[in-house]
Amino acid sequence: MGLVRAVRDIRTIKRLLTGAEQEARSAGEEVPGPEHLLLSAAALPDGTAARALARVGTDAAALRSAVAAVHADALAGLGLETGPAPATSLAAPAAGPMRTSPQAQQVFQRAVELSGRASPAGLRGVHVVAAVGELERGTAVRALRSVGVEPEQLLAAARAEDGLPA
Repeated sequence: MGLVRAVRDIRTIKRLLTGAEQEARSAGEEVPGPEHLLLSAAALPDGTAARALARVGTDAAALRSAVAAVHADALAGLGLETGPAPATSLAAPAAGPMRTSPQAQQVFQRAVELSGRASPAGLRGVHVVAAVGELERGTAVRALRSVGVEPEQLLAAARAEDGLPA
């Protein structure tokens, strides 16, 4: 039984990380952050992340727009103009080892930790949602707040969706 779960987790991890990388690159970013992991988790076939987001009244499309707005606001604050994502080499799939931001690594590690305590065990999108809900700052937090969701609300929705311990 452990082998079946391990294979399932490997597939989930591959989908999650590949999706996060695609989200980042489509937005013109070289490395995924927690916001990209959250968006990718919402697209996982288990549906738990999407349901947790729905519990707080949002979805991946609204978050994707909010992330773009947060990035645009940050650049405008620096006096830089924003436009559509550049159609550069970032449009092609990345080659070589996967790289993520340090905060995305923290979120992924926390999601894996939470998945080990879940019943049934196994990594699901809701574990990424819970890990993002534990963040105190960053683009993901600002994007959530811009759609009217506090991180604590997201964490509570993840716990309700998966029965995670408080």
